[in-house]
Amino acid sequence: MENVENVKAGLYTQSGAQVPLQGVDVTGELLGGHARVRVRQRYRNAESKPVEAVYVFPLPSDATLTAFSMECAGRRIQGVLKKREEAFRAYDDAVTAGHGAALLDQERPNVFTAQVGNLLPGEETLVEVEFLQAIQVEEGCVRWALPTLVAPRYIPGAPMGDRTAHGAADPTDRVPDADRITPPVGDARYGLTLDLLVSLGREVVVESPSHKLDVSRAEGGMRVKLSQPGVALDRDLVLSVRSPDTSTPLTTLVTHRQGQEPGTFALTVVPDLLGMAAGPKRQEVVFVVDTSGSMDGESLPQAQGALRLCLRHLREGDRFNVIAFENSFHLFSPEPVPFTQRTLEQADRWVAALHASGGTELLEPMRAAVRAVPDGVVVLLTDGQVGNESEILDAVMAERKTARIYSFGIGTNVSDVLLKDMARQTGGAVEFIHPGERIDDKVVAQFSRALAPRVTGVEVRFEGVEASELAPAEPPQLVDGSPWSLFGRYTTPGSGKVLLKGKSGAETFSLSIPVSFPAESDRPAVEKLWAAERIRSWQDAALVGRRAQALQERIVQLALAHGIVTPYTSFVVVEERTGERRASGQPETRVIPVHAPAGWAMFDTAKEEAEGSPVQHPRVAMAKKVASFANVSAGAPPPPSPIRYASAPSAPPPPAPVSAPAPARAAAALRQEQTKGGGFFERLRQGKKKEVASSAGPAGDAFAAPEPLSLEDASVVPSSVAEEAAADGGVGLLGQQLASGLWAGTGTGSEPVRQARATALALLELLRQGITSSHALHGAQVKKAVEALLSLVPQLGGSPDMAELALGVAWLVAAGPRTRGRIAQAAQPIAGLSSRLENEVALRQHVDALASR
Repeated sequence: MENVENVKAGLYTQSGAQVPLQGVDVTGELLGGHARVRVRQRYRNAESKPVEAVYVFPLPSDATLTAFSMECAGRRIQGVLKKREEAFRAYDDAVTAGHGAALLDQERPNVFTAQVGNLLPGEETLVEVEFLQAIQVEEGCVRWALPTLVAPRYIPGAPMGDRTAHGAADPTDRVPDADRITPPVGDARYGLTLDLLVSLGREVVVESPSHKLDVSRAEGGMRVKLSQPGVALDRDLVLSVRSPDTSTPLTTLVTHRQGQEPGTFALTVVPDLLGMAAGPKRQEVVFVVDTSGSMDGESLPQAQGALRLCLRHLREGDRFNVIAFENSFHLFSPEPVPFTQRTLEQADRWVAALHASGGTELLEPMRAAVRAVPDGVVVLLTDGQVGNESEILDAVMAERKTARIYSFGIGTNVSDVLLKDMARQTGGAVEFIHPGERIDDKVVAQFSRALAPRVTGVEVRFEGVEASELAPAEPPQLVDGSPWSLFGRYTTPGSGKVLLKGKSGAETFSLSIPVSFPAESDRPAVEKLWAAERIRSWQDAALVGRRAQALQERIVQLALAHGIVTPYTSFVVVEERTGERRASGQPETRVIPVHAPAGWAMFDTAKEEAEGSPVQHPRVAMAKKVASFANVSAGAPPPPSPIRYASAPSAPPPPAPVSAPAPARAAAALRQEQTKGGGFFERLRQGKKKEVASSAGPAGDAFAAPEPLSLEDASVVPSSVAEEAAADGGVGLLGQQLASGLWAGTGTGSEPVRQARATALALLELLRQGITSSHALHGAQVKKAVEALLSLVPQLGGSPDMAELALGVAWLVAAGPRTRGRIAQAAQPIAGLSSRLENEVALRQHVDALASR
């Protein structure tokens, strides 16, 4: 391990001068189909002799680097793309000869190194990286994220091999490039500025959960800047761009063709599969949650909240398990267990007892998860900060059959490459949750997608037009509501159609899309995006031997032809110097430190001082922490800890207060129902003040949690709670849904009657907030409740009013024709109800009256 003094020396000159990076400026455009972004790094040498700056920085893993340039002494010089070793030799020769030079290497799909040689004293040098990125629009909303630092990551394995870079970690047998992806953490005083034009061809609203913005109108769109330029590069920059008008989709076909050269197209489809089968009746799901030291601070509570909501989207009869991991991993149960109210409560308690510590040893827990459900769904919640991404991905792909991986990237600095690769290669998906964002929205959308209707075995056929060199080579699955993209080439202009065929369960799927390939079209970005997607497809191919070598050469040739950085190609720029500007001797290297990631408690020196730890200079403290974090493992990981299983049932911890707005009679009935045993909303409010406690002992330890909550518990709802609940959007109420899909009731009558009334009142509250079975986020839970009510109705024979209330409410919140047909059939024996179902206004009044009795 590199010692602290060496790390410190890499951050600062011997005279204590600041490192040469002065700031990072981001400019560019977010357009209808893609983003074109320029990242400019400003260097200034404050020393008396030439130096070399080395800066390890991130870019989006799906970015396509298309240009690299250097500007100094009033000259701007464009970089040249070469094979990686050729580019390095050109850089090294130029620096040794005293010229100026800059080199850009790709270390990982989202990690890059810029080396700027012979920075002259007092002179400013600008280095600019340009990239393209396909952006996808879902329901009129674009989400764009720019990572700002390469955060410290867990490096497993035993030290092995020679260093080739200046990182905080040594190479190991499992992460041989560890020294290239672990920049030192230190006193990084350079900041970030932003100037972005957003133009989606329509009126948009631009927001950010990560930074304060200044947004103004500009010609062609909206101009987006940071409210405070020069902010710390300590978290991802996240933009949410939404359109009030979601009725018309953006262009689904974008093309480029000049002269007689082949044309290129990008086709995007958002499939509507609501009428298709929803997949197997029984799901098997394993949740894998990261509890390593890097999750300390805000990240672990985010993950725990996300997991709680995920669990409530399962159905009785599904099977699930939970795995928590750090240096070792722990299982909620030795094997996946049936989803019941009892196992739901046990899982809630088990998850609430988790705490963050140790390293991010993700390989074995992912292996265990895929082995447990080889044809099921694995949901991973992590910050993704690991060094052995390739090893993990290879292991997952070797163990799975048809299992899909769905990931939540939690925190301010998620290393997205592993999560995106697992999603792409298994047919899953990935979401990123940043501080300040609503967790429930993303969790519900993601998990609903995991269980959503999908079309597998997709085949693509062109009629009337010809296309070739498609990317990806194997068409991905179609998932309801998720954008599906295909790139390709065409030689002859014309009009025709694209036919997509596949299977959804036992049903056959077919979709015809009209397309027109023009003779002339000026969208050159499409050609580079096609080349990048084709290269990604080739990189995913598991070839060995001579075929692997031939494929690598093919990647290099395509990358050189289109100017794209890959692991095998790098940009280099050389400034020929003469006279006094030509340096002599080798410049000393200055490694650029990165900020401590926002929200990472492991870098909270103020906390250490408060707890009585020896006070150190912040630079030294940071260096020690990142060094110990980067090399926490030496050799094989420790064996898994004993299984922890919550053997004693307990109620889940309460969510935020639920909603009770609207001065309707049904709302009054809900308040009246809550006067029968302790105050549902009052207990929710009190429950927020209680922590779910556990000891650090083995399974079976006592947990202190509030009693189960029900809609028919006690007293009048305080107005303050009702107001708070209105802002909650129904999420707290949904969080109290039982495993069966019903809500608990503790009033008079039989248990089916109590549950039917509680569920009907809960659905009425959700209905008033616009949450029905067609709701984009919460519709799945409403559907689950409607199905549960329909199953419960036969048990309500002795209470016809309750059966009528249950069916009436189910009709109001159910949007699908199939479900409404089943409700109408169940309503036939009840006099007058069938006719009321045909008049929604009358039905609403009748249901309101039944609820108030």
